[in-house]
Parts: sequence; structure tokens; C-alpha cells
Amino acid sequence: MARFLRFALAFCLVANTAASSRSAWNLPLVRGGDASDYAGQLEGVKATCLEKASGAMEELKRAIIDEGSVVAGFGSKADTICNQALEEFAQNAPDAGDDSSAAAAYDRKLEELEAAIDAPLQVLYLRQLAILREQALQKYRAASRTSGSSEYEAMLQADSQFARDAEEATRDGGGEDWEYASERSYLQAVMNNIAESGKKAVDIQMKSAQQQQTAMQFLQSQQQMIQQLQMQLYGQTSPWNVGVAYRIPDTNFNLQGSYQQGRANVQLSCVPDEYAPMLGPNGFTNGVGPGNLGLSLNLSV
Repeated sequence: MARFLRFALAFCLVANTAASSRSAWNLPLVRGGDASDYAGQLEGVKATCLEKASGAMEELKRAIIDEGSVVAGFGSKADTICNQALEEFAQNAPDAGDDSSAAAAYDRKLEELEAAIDAPLQVLYLRQLAILREQALQKYRAASRTSGSSEYEAMLQADSQFARDAEEATRDGGGEDWEYASERSYLQAVMNNIAESGKKAVDIQMKSAQQQQTAMQFLQSQQQMIQQLQMQLYGQTSPWNVGVAYRIPDTNFNLQGSYQQGRANVQLSCVPDEYAPMLGPNGFTNGVGPGNLGLSLNLSV
């Protein structure tokens, strides 16, 4: 971020050096002074070179900043813009001759020209690195969700893609300021944080499953203890479970009996028979039959 602000500040200072006329990038367009003034002539040549370079830089700005897209071969294009401007300056600048002060002025204007072009190109370079970093991060997230790719493999693929694309966007003659090591380190840190968060989520799920399994084992052990206590209190439980239900004819009384785990239970209830009027005064039969007798039998082995 500090480097980005430094480049932006340098760009603004270059843009504010002249108030006569300005290009789309706010680059100075000083037309020079007296023909005998060597420094003024150099300034006029520099302004002309900047004006021509600003058109090419405007196209890059529209693609990267306005559209948010990646410019393929950005590094080579930036080198071309800068080299063409320097060559044009060398061809059109007046000869300094043997005057050392004029030669010093020539070198100074040449450096100013390169810095004025390099500063906005570095702003675009940093912006493109941010876009490339986001693309690599999205690829890592997509690859880490697939079952056929591990977290480590997805991380290596995303890092390799970013390094390859960032190298293509870097100027060969840009110097040490044109580097992507910090952006690559930031990408790796973000991917490590995501991997750690995913690992913590998996650990929490595993711990929750283990707790549930422990709770089930505890309940099973408690149930076994209860069964053992029942055996001690009531003796060996019978494997037979029998249930009988009988409705007294022409009444609403229902008699139920059951035998389960060595204990018998008898229950008398009053349950109206809603279908009795449909069967006649005596129903289907006058005695005990399948219509008013129910029997169930369960055998536990």
C-alpha cells in the first residue's frame, strides 16, 4: 500500500507541473520556450513524448481500471511504451555538444521522462496484480472444494498461476520497483488462513460426532445397567411378550391384558364402538369371535 501511494503521489506531482494544457492522464504539455534556451527545448520535446505515450497508457487504464480486466502481456506493452518515448526523445532532442551543463540537463530530462511514464504504469501494474491475485484465490477456493484435489495441491496450483501471470505483467526494464513478491506473499497468507479455517471447521464436526457417539454409548450402558437391575429384582425375564384384548358384546367395555418381561398387566377401558349400528343388534356373532377378540404374541430371543 505504501508503494502504491508513493507511485500515485509521483503521478500527481508530474500531472500538476504545468497548467497550460493536459492530456487524459493529466500529463504536462509544455511547449518549450525560446529556441536558444536548451532546457526549454528539452522540456518541449519531453512534453510531446509524454503526450504521445499518454494515449497508449489511456487504453491500458480503460481495460484494467474501468473494465477490471487483465491485459495480456502487460509487461511487454509497458516496456514498449516507455522505450518508444525514450527513443523519440533521443531522436528529437537538440544535441548538447561539448557543453557539460547541457549534457547534464539532457540526462535530467531523460530521467524525468522515464519517471513520468513509469509512475502511472506502475499504478496499473499494481492494480493488475490485485486482479490476478483475486483470480488465483477464486481458483484455489474452487479447487479445494472438489473431492479430487487436496488443500495443498489447490494451493500450489493457485500460487503457480499467480506467479506465471504476474511475471508476464512485470516490466523487464522496470527495475526493483516492478516486483510481485509482496503480493504473492499476501496471497499465500490468505490461502493459509482459509485452509486453517476449513481445518478448524472439520475438527469441530469430528469432535461433535465423537461427542454424539459418546452420548449414545453412555445411554446404551445405562440401559444395560437398568436391565441388569431388573433381572436382580424380578429374576430372569421371560422372552415371551403376550397381549390380549376382548370387547364385551353389546357394551362399550374393552378388556386388555398383557404379559411382558415377567410381569402381567390387566386393563379395563370404556371405548365406544362406532361401527356397532352397522353390524346389527348382535354384530356378526353372538359369542367370542375374531370380531371382538384380539391377540398378539412377541418372542424375544
